[in-house]
Amino acid sequence: MLKLRFITHCVDEDFFDTVKKGTDDAAKLLGVQYDFVGTEDVDFDEQIEMVRQAIRDNVDGIATSTLHPTAYNEVLAEVQKAKIPVVLLNTAASQGINNDIPFIGQDVYQAGKKIGANIGNKIPDGSKVLVPIHSEGISALDERARGIRDGLANKNLDFESVVTGIEVEDGFRVISEKMKTDPEIKIVLCTGQADTEGAGKAVQTHFPNRGYIVAGFDVSPGILQLIKNDVISFTLDQQPYAQGFYPVIQLVQQIRYGIIPSDMDSGSTLISKENVDEVMKLTEEGYR
Repeated sequence: MLKLRFITHCVDEDFFDTVKKGTDDAAKLLGVQYDFVGTEDVDFDEQIEMVRQAIRDNVDGIATSTLHPTAYNEVLAEVQKAKIPVVLLNTAASQGINNDIPFIGQDVYQAGKKIGANIGNKIPDGSKVLVPIHSEGISALDERARGIRDGLANKNLDFESVVTGIEVEDGFRVISEKMKTDPEIKIVLCTGQADTEGAGKAVQTHFPNRGYIVAGFDVSPGILQLIKNDVISFTLDQQPYAQGFYPVIQLVQQIRYGIIPSDMDSGSTLISKENVDEVMKLTEEGYR
């Protein structure tokens, strides 16, 4: 039986529960085995060593995320030299050898611009905007933040950033403290799940019904409830189920039939109060 290995960052983050659901469903459909491993938080060296261990274990295929433009180049070259099929999922840095390896995930820069396009008419010119990231050194978060800023370039805004950590409660604490110490910040445009939910909780707890604006990325029960409660304006869903399902499909197609994997944009679906009930149901089922 074919054995695949998924190796990612922040493996226990809630976001990856849905990725794992997609991986599990595809593995059962095609009759293959898989391991889903990764670092607890962003650690390039530890993740790279996990990829090398997969080579030593002679797995049949590898799916991994890359968070830096060049840090993974050497180990990815080793995977290719070992003739092990490999795809990237969720996060793929934009330079180096990664351009030769298919990526299944969101076009993060364009998704960031989509945040700006859908919220810009609500933001007064000259406002101060907080753009949190949950971890430093993740190219996808930096690209989302760049997209947000570029998408609002005509508004003459003052942007600030803060690192929140990967847990919602840390995001809630850090963002609350930042907004309390700088009362000019009334708009928070987030780049990931923990900071989006944390920002929503901060506004709901400390600044309710005062016209504060929150929007961001990804899906969790908490984010969806905050949208339903009119605290978060919207979130962009990168469809993590697809990021787990399609790497299995593409790797197995290559191994069994020589069909080479290709890039796949998992999308940036906007979830607002208009469609939140439908997404809440699918989240309960593990698909969103």
